[in-house]
Amino acid sequence: MMMSIRRSALVLAAVGAFVAGPVMSGLALADNKHVAEAVEHAKEAVAHGKEGHADALVQHAEGALKHAQGAGVKNPHLDEGMKHLKEAIEHGKAGHADVATQHAEGAVTHLSEVK
Repeated sequence: MMMSIRRSALVLAAVGAFVAGPVMSGLALADNKHVAEAVEHAKEAVAHGKEGHADALVQHAEGALKHAQGAGVKNPHLDEGMKHLKEAIEHGKAGHADVATQHAEGAVTHLSEVK
């Protein structure tokens, strides 16, 4: 009888591990989707900045920042990417497309490193 209970407990633990693994990785993928969106917006910000469109750069940098903040991941690259996005927004609003573009490029570099 005791052997049957132990075997049942082991089976339940194994099934739980098989179910929890994909669920937990699915949560990570949802977070990575936000990071991927942040990278795409940051790349758009860079493209507009290189064209001298500071206003469009700001819009995309703000979108990137919202996605980065929504990622829910603790990562130093994410933190650094958000710092660059904030700087890009600040400089873009001041009409400094060149400096804002440099910060947007820094954001792309760091956000691309988030795993």
